[in-house]
Amino acid sequence: MQKLILIGLKDLKLIFRDRAALILMLLAPFALTLGLGFVTGRFSGNNSSGLSDIPVVIVNLDQAQLGDALVEAFKSEDLSKLVEPAEVTSPAEARRLIDADQSAAAVIIPEGFTESIIPSQAMIESAQQGDTLAQETVKIEVYANPARPTSAGVIKAIVDEFVSRVEEGRLTGMASMMGIPGIQDMPAAQVEALANEMFENADENAFSSAAISLKTGQEGADAVEFDPLAYMAPGMALMFLMYTVSYGGRSILAEKSQGTLPRLLVSPTTSTQILGGKVLGIFLTGCAQMGILILASVLLFQVRWGDPLGIVAMIAAAVFGATGWGMLITAMARSAGQVGALGSAIMLIFGALGGSFFSLEQMPPAIQAFSRITPNRWGLDGFTTLALGGSLGDLGQPILALLLMGALLFAVSTVIFSRTNIMKK
Repeated sequence: MQKLILIGLKDLKLIFRDRAALILMLLAPFALTLGLGFVTGRFSGNNSSGLSDIPVVIVNLDQAQLGDALVEAFKSEDLSKLVEPAEVTSPAEARRLIDADQSAAAVIIPEGFTESIIPSQAMIESAQQGDTLAQETVKIEVYANPARPTSAGVIKAIVDEFVSRVEEGRLTGMASMMGIPGIQDMPAAQVEALANEMFENADENAFSSAAISLKTGQEGADAVEFDPLAYMAPGMALMFLMYTVSYGGRSILAEKSQGTLPRLLVSPTTSTQILGGKVLGIFLTGCAQMGILILASVLLFQVRWGDPLGIVAMIAAAVFGATGWGMLITAMARSAGQVGALGSAIMLIFGALGGSFFSLEQMPPAIQAFSRITPNRWGLDGFTTLALGGSLGDLGQPILALLLMGALLFAVSTVIFSRTNIMKK
């Protein structure tokens, strides 16, 4: 273990002594983030996010408690400087306004949204007759304007946070209701009233720490302050993270050709220790890169990232997933030059697919599904959640996806390494 750690620390020191590597690891993503900040107006000289009066069209076909709550959230005083909502009655009219570039996004709340969350009397009566009480949640549609990706992304983030908190409250409420003795024998009207009461009091339990806090159907939600740099900074850092992990993998093949690796292999050090140390060095370098860039955004631009434990967990998970890709590239390549070429190509491809350049909402559904293989997509999901006020407990899905991604890629890489002579004496 000591040898593994020493090899990892040695590689970390070598990379941070390489000026060219530092430029691409730190200076390039920082400069791109800065440029995007100027483009979006983030550095306009005030303390706002740089985005203001984002036009959004809302179609509330639900006309019930939760649909009205989302409408009131967009109309709340706290969001008055960020969004400029307008209501229309027809989804077709809302889409026409987006296609005519008169709004950044349309939020279409379908009929039955509230009923899919809070069970109605008819559903409860059906459940008491033997049917299941659980029903699929009706989805809210966000129709985004491709000409305004950043503004549309903010609207999408607000809706996503609202829906995630509502779903959390639904699951909590259902679990609580099912634990009430004799609920199966209660009149359906009484059960329905109990369900509504639980949601009216949701601000005291399930939504108490949410960035958007559902209070009642009339009171709407608390403020969501979204800084566009909280999307741009991790987007650029995650894209250049792929360069970092491929650079680390390239060093393995470079040392092989230069004779350094064979000398290590004939020493009292196993190939497993050497490879493990190399992987540890790549992982530590990626964590240092992400940590420095996020710390710089805090110190220089006052970006608020929220839960510190969540930030640490997201950095570690994102770097773990990206390191898996770096090792796969290294295992498949035959020379350091191939690793560099493949790493650069994948860096750009993953940056585009993962949302580093523009919102994934502008992509076709097939591309959105394919983006799940990239650490960029899951990393951005997690960092955006934190910037919107989420905590470590809200990061289960992106962290799990990144850990599974890294573990699977490491397993495949190990098999490929075992069939090549890269780590042979």
